[in-house]
Amino acid sequence: MDDSWKDWVHITKLDPDKVINNDAVAEIATSGTDALMLSGTLNVTQENMRELIAQVKEYDLPIVVEPAGPEAVVLEEVDGLFVPSVLNTPDMRWMVGTHQYWVKHNHIDWNKVVPEAYIVLNPASSVGRVTGAVCDISAEDVAAYAEVADQYFSFPVVYIEYSGTYGDPAVVAAAAEAVTDARLFYGGGINSAEKAAEMGRYADTIVVGNAVYD
Repeated sequence: MDDSWKDWVHITKLDPDKVINNDAVAEIATSGTDALMLSGTLNVTQENMRELIAQVKEYDLPIVVEPAGPEAVVLEEVDGLFVPSVLNTPDMRWMVGTHQYWVKHNHIDWNKVVPEAYIVLNPASSVGRVTGAVCDISAEDVAAYAEVADQYFSFPVVYIEYSGTYGDPAVVAAAAEAVTDARLFYGGGINSAEKAAEMGRYADTIVVGNAVYD
């Protein structure tokens, strides 16, 4: 996809495994959010992903898919594919293994792909449990992961993911100081303008997810 995503400051994340009615989708789509990210960790299939795409595609917003695995990749009728690699896990499937499988078994339209370096920091979250992420790490550790992602691997996105709980602003600030080229995304527990503003001081882009369903 083109580089317009680098200007997004607010993304709304919708989960294909959760039910949202059309009125709520309309409210989200007209709220001023910059894009819709269709993403979930559990029970995400091409079928329910396509159902969600059909529900949201009438709105004049960029739609991107963030797949939990190869089985959830859908490229039709979406603007981009944001593909996560989890840095802070000893299970290399979530850094490169599932990605290799995906490439081996599919023809990839690389023009639509944006790689994301995920740093998962909520051990109770679905993504934390599934990936086996080591979440009990210091701000210094997070900053080091962020710098490796940015300077060594050249990921265009470094994503601080607290997934369902509000994170530590000092940790996000440390990551922001370590990143020079990548866009810093923050997701987790944003359910008020105050929290969005606090994390927005450090992150380039705020991702709102679970609050949509609360």
